Amino acid sequence: MRVLVVNAGSSSLKLRLLGDGDELLGTRDLAAGDDVGAALDELGEADAAGHRIVHGGERFSAPTVIDDEVASALDELTELAPLHQPKSLAALAAVREARPGLPEVACFDTAFHAGLPAAAATYALPASWRERWPLRRYGFHGLSHAWASRRAGPGRVVTCHLGAGASLAAVRDGRCVDTTMGFTPLEGLVMATRSGSVDPGLLLWLLEHTGMAERELAEALEHDSGLRGLAGTADMREVLAAAERQEAGAVLAIGVYVHRLRAGIAAMAAALDGLDSLVFTGGVGERAPEIRARAAAGLGFLGVALDPERNAAGAEDLTALGAPARTLVIESREDLEIARGVRSALA
Repeated sequence: MRVLVVNAGSSSLKLRLLGDGDELLGTRDLAAGDDVGAALDELGEADAAGHRIVHGGERFSAPTVIDDEVASALDELTELAPLHQPKSLAALAAVREARPGLPEVACFDTAFHAGLPAAAATYALPASWRERWPLRRYGFHGLSHAWASRRAGPGRVVTCHLGAGASLAAVRDGRCVDTTMGFTPLEGLVMATRSGSVDPGLLLWLLEHTGMAERELAEALEHDSGLRGLAGTADMREVLAAAERQEAGAVLAIGVYVHRLRAGIAAMAAALDGLDSLVFTGGVGERAPEIRARAAAGLGFLGVALDPERNAAGAEDLTALGAPARTLVIESREDLEIARGVRSALA
């Protein structure tokens, strides 16, 4: 089965054609407004398409064949992911128009976390709220966490997806038992432009005492916070370079980023009653050895220790000799995880 993988981002559309053995047959990265049909013609024929859908809500917890009823249900979930879901649905519509009749499967970023234990998924909010509205911790980046944890193997695995967005997952023998993102992708770690977890009382204070509008607050938390808010740039490479020059904002940004990352890894390990493997993935996780080293430096009590030379060289296995826990770098391949989901749904 040749699978067309459709991954819609905030400003781009990534198309990947994978062969029977998951070999990469073709790639196209499109900007907004580019002709999807022409790109599909250039890639060649596919037997099925797999779409990365950010939010599956409470209904969708596994790869799902898309028909008109499912497409309508996905549109109804837009209010849970207003920044991300419309992009995915626009890509779905474009592919359906260009390739009518092509079997399509929705693969959800939330699905890997759908089975979180109640203690990890539930917010301590009034029961009447939780009964009336779908207020729970959903988690995101599930396709990446699923791929990375499977590659790491069985046992107690903490996966660190560190990119523009960032989240952690605690995985025991392939099952996610905790994660850092929650009802939205704003919860958890410091990210490129997102704040991560902030005291809700602080946000209420801003709304009550400064006259700030809700939309202004939302824009700031999503687009002007995180590394950008601390260092003036969302690019981790630029932040690290500025920190090397001892620029105060960048030094603070790295300190805050690593502090939250280290604390989050420890929390995920606590959810697993220990740690067998620590995995770094995503753009920062794969290509920022200093971040890996600084995070690991405070995790010796969990059995984590890196080999400095292997870490600097970007090896896959960074584990220092004699360290009880393995530390790995695994390339993020959401496309392969999506293709896996397509084949299982259409089998």
